[in-house]
Amino acid sequence: MHGTASTAAWVGVARRALRTLMPLLVTALAAACALPAAPAALAASGEEEAPPPTGIHKIQHVVMIMQENRSFDSYFGTYPGADGIPAGVCIPDELHPSTCAAPYHNPEQRNKGALHNVNAAAGVLNEGAWIREAQKGCTAKTPRCFPCDEKRTHECIDVMGYHDAREIPNYWRYAENYALDDHLFAASAGQSLPAHLYAVSGWSAVCKKTRCVTSLGPNKPKDAEYTWTDLTYLLHRFGVSWRYYIFEGREPDCDSSEELECVPPKKLSATTNGIWNPLHAFTDVMEDDQLSNIQSIEHFYEAAHQAPECGLPNVSWVIPNFLVSEHPNDKRLGGTIAQGQAYVTSVINSIMRSPCWGSTAIFLSWDDWGGFYDHVTPPHIDEGGLGIRVPGLVISPYAKTGVIDHQTLSHDSYLRFIEDDFLGGQRLDPKTDGRPDDRPDVREDQVGSIAEDFDFAQEPRAPLILSPNPPPGPASNAP
Repeated sequence: MHGTASTAAWVGVARRALRTLMPLLVTALAAACALPAAPAALAASGEEEAPPPTGIHKIQHVVMIMQENRSFDSYFGTYPGADGIPAGVCIPDELHPSTCAAPYHNPEQRNKGALHNVNAAAGVLNEGAWIREAQKGCTAKTPRCFPCDEKRTHECIDVMGYHDAREIPNYWRYAENYALDDHLFAASAGQSLPAHLYAVSGWSAVCKKTRCVTSLGPNKPKDAEYTWTDLTYLLHRFGVSWRYYIFEGREPDCDSSEELECVPPKKLSATTNGIWNPLHAFTDVMEDDQLSNIQSIEHFYEAAHQAPECGLPNVSWVIPNFLVSEHPNDKRLGGTIAQGQAYVTSVINSIMRSPCWGSTAIFLSWDDWGGFYDHVTPPHIDEGGLGIRVPGLVISPYAKTGVIDHQTLSHDSYLRFIEDDFLGGQRLDPKTDGRPDDRPDVREDQVGSIAEDFDFAQEPRAPLILSPNPPPGPASNAP
């Protein structure tokens, strides 16, 4: 009797469970029937399997790694074949009129840099006043106001210093084996805030009520809302996956464009507004319910190694914290160039060791020039920029080998590549993208196509795994 009652009870439970699950099973079955047929089923039915992607569409994952505050000449000014530091350069020192400052090799792992806001950019570009801009607030008797040279690298102005394979061997190895862009300009002539706004939206503005206007100067208010359209709006609309990965910790820079060091340090996280987390303040990201796509970098490493297939989204931004950003800093607070290179190498190695490598393009660049000397005057395309030249590397199994691309590019070129690859060429254009805003122009087609750095007809190349802590490379030829 006990066994019979128990059996009846379990039968009742089973029937109730079946009634609960039946609608779900029907829905799942309907969805399965709607899915494209598997290759075997296609073969049996006589239908052809979808052809593999061709051309630019061989890239299914774009990863943009954005580091901090280095001019092209400060990292690749002596790289063989690049448009590097000209011979005989010597910048006037207005505080010490009998001297001038020449480029010199700087072995220091920590650099000072200089102010790099829109006013500083105007000073160095219009008058060549690299030393004067770095000397602001100095007097002739202040040691910090003397330009550094080969023999003096402490407590002096280091904006004329450059590094080479002795300090950044991995970056030079990537250039030797993949593509180096030697005319890639920061998207804006301002500091980090506009640089990171351009990196996600192709514009930097301030908005009051329903009106936005181009701006490179104002600091980010705590309650900022960016109401113009960023790239994630189009990605979401086209069903293209994206993530914005942040190495949580301390912010790489100050909210104020008039500071080089921020005391106390400001927190950088995936859940708070910040200069390096601008998507958190874009209204379209909130309206599309996409804030959860802003994540800590641990999720990047997990996604890359999600076997057996790549788990990375189609589009990724990868943002550092202060210790690994390569941002010029006071030695008491910040990290070293080597720490930054090690972090970048670990990110690239993680992709190369994963199922993602065969379909990935990595764009490695630096957000602005950081006050460091660069000899190339950027082209003017609109009131926002372009800014001073920064390093750019393209790393992919389809990247050309050891090529130096001389065409005019900017971080807008990364957006253009993504739009051509995933969005059928749709631009961030208020006339056609379905979300009008006040931007004055469409920038993506005003710069070169970084797709020229690829050869999609070549056999995909094996990864180049580098040590995050390599020995110094050989010395380069000084200018």
